[in-house]
Amino acid sequence: MTAPTPAAPPPLSPGGTPRGAFAPFRHRDFTVLWSATVISNVGVWMYNAAAGWLIAVLDPQPLTVSLVQVATMLPMALVALPAGALADIVDRRRLLIVVQAATMAASALLGLIVLAGLATPALVLAFTFAAGVGAAMVAPAWQAVVPQLVPKADLPSAVALNSVGINISRALGPALAGLAIAALGLAAPFLINALGFVLVIGALVWWRRKPARASQLPAERFGNAVRTGLRHARRNPHLRATLARSLGFFVCASAYWALLPLIARDLVAGGPQLYGLMLGAIGVGALLGALALPRLKARLGADRLVAAATLATAAALVLFALARHPAVALAASVLAGAAWIQVLSSLNVSAQVALPDWVRGRGLAVFVTVMSAAMTLGSLLWGKLAGLIGLSLALVVAAAGLVAAIPLTRRAKLQTGLGVDLSPSMHWPQPVLSQEVAPDRGPVMVSVEYRIDPKDREAFLEKLAVMEHERRRDGAYAWGLFDDAATEGRYVETFMVESWLEHLRQHERITRAARALQDEIRTLLRPGYPTVTHLIATDLPRGTARPEEDDGAAAA
Repeated sequence: MTAPTPAAPPPLSPGGTPRGAFAPFRHRDFTVLWSATVISNVGVWMYNAAAGWLIAVLDPQPLTVSLVQVATMLPMALVALPAGALADIVDRRRLLIVVQAATMAASALLGLIVLAGLATPALVLAFTFAAGVGAAMVAPAWQAVVPQLVPKADLPSAVALNSVGINISRALGPALAGLAIAALGLAAPFLINALGFVLVIGALVWWRRKPARASQLPAERFGNAVRTGLRHARRNPHLRATLARSLGFFVCASAYWALLPLIARDLVAGGPQLYGLMLGAIGVGALLGALALPRLKARLGADRLVAAATLATAAALVLFALARHPAVALAASVLAGAAWIQVLSSLNVSAQVALPDWVRGRGLAVFVTVMSAAMTLGSLLWGKLAGLIGLSLALVVAAAGLVAAIPLTRRAKLQTGLGVDLSPSMHWPQPVLSQEVAPDRGPVMVSVEYRIDPKDREAFLEKLAVMEHERRRDGAYAWGLFDDAATEGRYVETFMVESWLEHLRQHERITRAARALQDEIRTLLRPGYPTVTHLIATDLPRGTARPEEDDGAAAA
């Protein structure tokens, strides 16, 4: 299963003219993988639709039906960050092949269980959870692999075409699932989905990617990669704003995804065909929304576009609550799909432009984790609430929550990273050493001495406050700035990293935006500064009294 990669505005060529929206199809690798994933994702959407309907048949309680959405999204919340770390430190192509093969086997096994008449709600939810784990494992890798398929100039168009492909499959899959269930039985969509994975695996085996610029340093250890990714996300203001807007939207917008089978069956009195058509209508709406996205983005900007699409989602929820005729339900589905892709696209692009390449998989995994956790929480909430106050009223409450979220999150601005150059600068010189330093030795304290004119103190401190976030985003776990009490205008900045190897990685992570900040700081310094010192922790010989153990030393 591929992760939805939303549309982006059309890219500009170096001369400023828009590049063709279909330019990525000139590249064979992209065309083959795109085609295979679109066909495979038709099967994925057939699986999702069939799982939701099967649960509604086996146990029609609202909470049980909403658990399908929980089983789909909870793995994203639990697994996405470790998966993002793996996507940054292992071969992404091999990771994709292995996980896709395992997901294919699980889908085929569930199909056989349904065919044998042995399916229970617990079994369906367990297999759906397993499929969700597979999707979570490949989501960061799929998004991070797109830049390897096309040149940088065609990357925005490639992201947009991925979104179009997802929505084509979303439009076709649920409708085909309804037809397959009616003609062949409930097992058919699960077996068809398994066959679809063969195409993706075959395309990945065929693909021979161009080698990226290889680091001379060994790969990060898994635990350290996860910690570094979380540290970066915490100190990245562009990403934090995106996460805040994601929480405000997805908790309430998850209501119709969680309750759609019951809307089709109980409010509109339809069958699996109507449910499939409603899911297909959501896909059609998303496709139309993706095509309209560049014009709407140019007219409204990212923040106002998301606010407008949030209001449209609230209107769709009210329409679902009032729907008693298929036409109303289908109209609400189209509106919901169009609004969904506007929000998801804007949020995803905002996350993409906030991240440098070295942490892209982990940063996108944090975004996916927050989105999935919000949808998991929302699905549980709306399923429980629908059982207490009724389906229609629960949908209206969710709509009210979306409207309230707009003013509550208005300070979190989107796509603020667009104007920031996060490409590697590679301008830090290699440290001069008088001895061999083991890569895992540490921690390391780097000190940077500055000398400034006292009149520049305020401007200097403002820039160093920004520098703190840069240091922490690139791997520092502690930072401090010290003012020399004896010498006016002398400051010493210190930051700590876990090991010598981790500090060497900082040399590769420093961005051009950070270099520009450092150049601004240098304009405030006296000649000959800054000076940099590297201090590495040293273990005292055994039996040596440490200061806190030596009363005399403490007294001194």
